[in-house]
Amino acid sequence: MLDLILASAHHLAVFTLVALFAAEFALVRPGLSGPRLKQLTRIDAAYGAVAGLVIIVGIIRVIFGAVGYEYYIGNHAFWGKMAAFVIMGLLTIPPTLAFRRWARAGANQADYAPPASEISANRRFIHLQAGVLLLIPIFAAAMARGYGG
Repeated sequence: MLDLILASAHHLAVFTLVALFAAEFALVRPGLSGPRLKQLTRIDAAYGAVAGLVIIVGIIRVIFGAVGYEYYIGNHAFWGKMAAFVIMGLLTIPPTLAFRRWARAGANQADYAPPASEISANRRFIHLQAGVLLLIPIFAAAMARGYGG
């Protein structure tokens, strides 16, 4: 029963993370300003918190899940999935810093809009994240079928 609870919690956290990522993907575009900018900073904060939750539940699942940590530690697909998650995390840093900078600037000016060049640069990071995100379920499916061991 514990394994079912951990797997369910992990999957729900991952799906929530993807939903928050999709919201960021949709919001970071030319014309971003005012209320959408505030919404973006809240979504980004939630995105970071849920990423932390994914990590915590994932670690608990590896340690206490039915498969046992030995399966994960020796599995190349698992490490590929972990590497993809770390790369995604690193790719979130520049946009998060930009969103915070934009929010501070927007707090002083009600009609503040980030420069189009900055929006474009941060969209590139988000698009790269989307590409890396595609690898995570591929590695997870490989693990679930016994590949990588």
